Amino acid sequence: MTTYVFKAMDIAGLPAKGEVEAESKQAVAEQLRQRGLIVLEIADKHRSKEINLELFKRIKAEELTIMTRQLATMVSSGMSILRALYVLETQTENKKLAHTLVDVRKDVEAGLPLSDAMERHPAVFSRLFVAMTRAGETGGVLENSLMRVADQLEKEDALRRQIKSAMVYPAVVTTFAMLVLFALVTFLVPVFAGIFKQFGGDLPTITKITVAMSDFAKGWWWTMPIIGISSWKGFKHWKKTEKGRELWDKFRLKLPAKIGDIVHKVALARWSRTFSALMAAGVPLLQALDITGKTSGNWVIEKAMDDVVASVKQGGTIAAPLKQADIFPTMVAHMVGVGEETAAMDTMLTKIAEFYEDQVDAAVKALTSILEPVMIVVVGGIVGFIVISMYLPLFKVYDQIR
Repeated sequence: MTTYVFKAMDIAGLPAKGEVEAESKQAVAEQLRQRGLIVLEIADKHRSKEINLELFKRIKAEELTIMTRQLATMVSSGMSILRALYVLETQTENKKLAHTLVDVRKDVEAGLPLSDAMERHPAVFSRLFVAMTRAGETGGVLENSLMRVADQLEKEDALRRQIKSAMVYPAVVTTFAMLVLFALVTFLVPVFAGIFKQFGGDLPTITKITVAMSDFAKGWWWTMPIIGISSWKGFKHWKKTEKGRELWDKFRLKLPAKIGDIVHKVALARWSRTFSALMAAGVPLLQALDITGKTSGNWVIEKAMDDVVASVKQGGTIAAPLKQADIFPTMVAHMVGVGEETAAMDTMLTKIAEFYEDQVDAAVKALTSILEPVMIVVVGGIVGFIVISMYLPLFKVYDQIR
């Protein structure tokens, strides 16, 4: 038996708290309900006052997906939402997610619908998650909606991991190149600089640049982390502004070496997958269009969706404004148009998502093969620049001796 502390209130709204010995939180809740109390909080007496550092950890997409599938399975088996939430909060390993589920369960116990309870935690449950859950509650098909949410989370996570894996090689090579550059300018260049002082005379421009870099690395190395962190924070702050987001998203679409093309295809895959999931879940069209635009992850698509919403409000089609937007290829607009005509919008959007996900896969593989020689050239160029800058004065002295 474990001792639990609880907070509750009676039918009149008066607060109540105390301690109860029971085998689990579910047993405590059952005892309190038999006493006519509404449960607000239940915690282990010996752990309730401890600071849980795990609450500051982030919730992984995989953990959220597993939790969603488990919730859908329990609901489909006939288990009540409250009981399902109790089970989830006791078996979820991520403490932050478990704490969130506790809050959701308390709100549901207080009479809120599951979707409204989830909406109070936007950092965990996205607008897409909440909208599909609400549609499932309204249509009486909550388990199906939750399964669609889990599928959507899995697809997004797979796409995200695919992009990250493609970036591992360039990141490793870039880090190695920076370490080589720092080692050269810190240890090798000062040796040559001492020799050049003995020669006297004017040094070539690239040698002066390399020596200046060496002096900075030796004397002001401690400023490099400060400059790097400050620049990164400044960039993130700028990117969150409306103008910064607009410029950054437009710039990403124009990146060379097929990177912009991959960004474009990823945005289209995410847009079509999200829109398809919302339509299949029975979310109202205007709400689905609004959520799809705001969760697309690209400013250009978001603005294009504003035109689509305006068209639908005026009684127009979805396909017409898509044809006018440069971000959407002709194929996408035509397939959406066919989906509208045949009342199979979610099916067409799913086909678009699958097509562009396959395109992303092929483009990422091609990018990896392109980046390998490019990174070799970059590293060779860095080392070559320093070597040439160090040897140019020696060649100059040799010419004078001749």
